[in-house]
Amino acid sequence: MQMQAGVMRSLAVDALHLLYPPQCLTCGAMVATDFGLCGPCWRETPFISGLVCDLCGVPMPGEDTGHAEHCDDCLTIARPWSQGRSALLYRDNARAMVLALKHGDQLDLVRPAAQWMMRAAGPMIVPDMLVVPVPLHWMRLFRRRYNQSALLSQAIARAAGLSHCPDLLRRRRATPTQEGRGRDARFANMAQAIDLHPKRSALAEGRHILLIDDVMTSGATLAAAAEACVAGGARAVSVLTMARVAKDA
Repeated sequence: MQMQAGVMRSLAVDALHLLYPPQCLTCGAMVATDFGLCGPCWRETPFISGLVCDLCGVPMPGEDTGHAEHCDDCLTIARPWSQGRSALLYRDNARAMVLALKHGDQLDLVRPAAQWMMRAAGPMIVPDMLVVPVPLHWMRLFRRRYNQSALLSQAIARAAGLSHCPDLLRRRRATPTQEGRGRDARFANMAQAIDLHPKRSALAEGRHILLIDDVMTSGATLAAAAEACVAGGARAVSVLTMARVAKDA
């Protein structure tokens, strides 16, 4: 019966592809599978690989020797988390996809983005982690209608078989946009802007939390979220983002 059901599903998918052939996520060109990129768009998508900073995931020169390395930023900024990774560099086609997910309602990007993030996370994923998104203020959530970080965190938790709490954290105040601000101004803007939701705070105690966001620039937003988790009793915090802004990007 299971084999017969599998065959029926496969036939249904084939029929659907005849009516609606799979298209590239970014340019609309025909591709072989759902949620894929065509050759040119794949080449324009800067996936992060090789040696990376163990705290923020930015690429670093040299070969991966298995020892933790830290970039210049992470050597000068105290990070309130233990490890961090990112799937893409925030430029070219990666930037276009982030903006399409964040502002363009292109929610079909969630599934492949979560898969890329899972690959980047690798051994950073450990059993019994609690997956948590960086929160939006309720006014911004009302205008946007969804939190892209929460959609990513939900997909990652499901794929990894981990617990998910979309509202563990909350924005205490509506912070102005971080765009155009320098590093110090970004951290000042986010100071004490995020805390634990009073009805969910017990879930953080003793847990290793995996914080999810779409983009890391200075790390100010992730730092505010991680500090709230640690203050609430979290045993450790790791961070995972779809894209990382690099100085040479």
